[in-house]
Amino acid sequence: MKKTALFFLSILILSIPSQVMAGQKIPILVYHSIDEFQGHGSKELYVTPKNFEDQMIYLRDHGYTLLTFERWQDIHKVNKPIFITFDDGYKNNLNAWTIFQKIETERFKPAGTLFVISDFIGRPNRLSPSDLKRMADSNFFSIQSHTATHPDLMKVTNYEFELNGSKDKIESITGKPVIALSYPYGNFNSKVVAEVKKYYQFGLTTTPELYSKTNNANELYLLPRIYIKYSTNLEEFAKIVEGI
Repeated sequence: MKKTALFFLSILILSIPSQVMAGQKIPILVYHSIDEFQGHGSKELYVTPKNFEDQMIYLRDHGYTLLTFERWQDIHKVNKPIFITFDDGYKNNLNAWTIFQKIETERFKPAGTLFVISDFIGRPNRLSPSDLKRMADSNFFSIQSHTATHPDLMKVTNYEFELNGSKDKIESITGKPVIALSYPYGNFNSKVVAEVKKYYQFGLTTTPELYSKTNNANELYLLPRIYIKYSTNLEEFAKIVEGI
C-alpha cells in the first residue's frame, strides 16, 4: 500500500512542472520611441525616459528576468520571464541603452530586442550601423528584423528582399544571427507566416495579450505583444506584466 501511494505521489510531483508551464503567461512588450514627445508623430508611440526607467526598475525590483529570443528556451528555467522589444530602430532607443546600463545590478541583467527596418538604418532619426554594432556587442540588445522597407506583408510579393534581404543586411552589421521578425503594422496571414518561416524562428504580432503555449504548429510565428504607451502609468504597467 505504501509503495503504491509513493508511486502515485511521485507521478503527481513529476507532472507539476509541465502543468505550470502549460499555464504560464509571459509578457512580450513593445515600445517605439524612448524620448520626450516633441509634437511629431503619434504621442502614444513615445515613452518618456523617466517612465521607461521606472518601468524597468519595477521589473528589477519584482524579480523579472529580461530575455531575448536567443534565450527563448529559458522561459521555463528563469523566474518571471519577460521580453522587452522596440520597433522601427529609432535613434532615441539609445536612451533605453543608457537606462539599462544605469539600472543593471549583479543579479539583474537588462536585455531588449530591437526590430530595425534595414533600409532605414542610418537615416537622421534612426540608429546607425555603428550604433547597432555597439548595442549588439554590449549584450544588452539583440538586433532583429522589422523587414527592409516596412511594408504591409499581406500586400507584397518580394518576400525575398523584405525578409531575407533585411536579415542579411542586419547580420552583416552586427555579425550575429537574425532569428526573429516583427510584422509591420502587426499584419500577417497564412501566406506571410509561410514566407517568414523560411528565414526566421519567430514572428511577432501586435495581438494584445500575454503569450501562453497553445500547441499551435505556428505559435512561435504568432507571438502576441502588448503596447506600452505614452499614457501608460506605472500602476497600469504593473497590471499588464502581472497579467491582472
